[in-house]
Amino acid sequence: MHDIRSRLSTIDNCFSSPYFLHTTWANRLVGRLATLPLGIDPDYWRVRHVEFHHVYANIEHYDLDTEENGVFRQTPYQRWRKHMRYQHLYWPLIAALSLPYIAWIFDWSDRLGKTPLKAKRNLPGWPVFIVSKITHLLLVLVIPLLVFNGNWTTVLIAYLLSQTMASLWVVFLLLGTHWADAEFYPAPDSARMPHRWYRHNFATACDWPASPRWLHPLIGGLNFHLTHHLFPGWSNRHYPALASIIADLAVEHGMDYRCIGYRDLIRQQQQFLRKMGQPPDELQCSKT
Repeated sequence: MHDIRSRLSTIDNCFSSPYFLHTTWANRLVGRLATLPLGIDPDYWRVRHVEFHHVYANIEHYDLDTEENGVFRQTPYQRWRKHMRYQHLYWPLIAALSLPYIAWIFDWSDRLGKTPLKAKRNLPGWPVFIVSKITHLLLVLVIPLLVFNGNWTTVLIAYLLSQTMASLWVVFLLLGTHWADAEFYPAPDSARMPHRWYRHNFATACDWPASPRWLHPLIGGLNFHLTHHLFPGWSNRHYPALASIIADLAVEHGMDYRCIGYRDLIRQQQQFLRKMGQPPDELQCSKT
């Protein structure tokens, strides 16, 4: 993809960092402050997202975003359960609980060494982790209770609504971008996949166009999900230009650049959830 970088130089002569500040500690502080209302530990999430999901997208047992959870069947290599027949119907409820699940299940599992993150270093220890969780509860529960004179009903409803709405906002922006007509892979026997990293990303992710165009800054470029996977270190303000160049170069290099309309993305996501919700024996019969 050197061609993309060289062609981008005609648009912007310098690399534009996606970070706010120039020092690592300052950016980590900004990230921690920004995630306090959600209760998510930004460092544990960053490792999950960057070092597992980005590197191993849609690879069974390696991509922690698609790991087996007993609620959704997200890949053909996971166990099927009866209730999964209806996962195309109940997925909005699960989507609404996604961020609280990260905050109270993923974060604690990671901190307690129950996940592959236990092998990673330079993650925050117990003091930072606990202080962040307590500060979150102070911010979203204790302070509102003081403001509303101990009205638990109002505070809890506001907390639940804010958490579910934030979850739905994020999930609907990323809706199906790794499911729509995407490839899934079992864990390889060796340490290498049979194809290169760029082709893997084209096979496992897609973009979708924001319409009207002024929505792009509002949603932070999350609609350019394939572009983000190919160039995660670039500011999202470059994504429209990058996506246009990627589309041209994909044809030259024989790769399938998928930019799917949002309605089609929803349709393909529903088809995927229905397909994964079928018992494996019925799914096999439907292919023959």
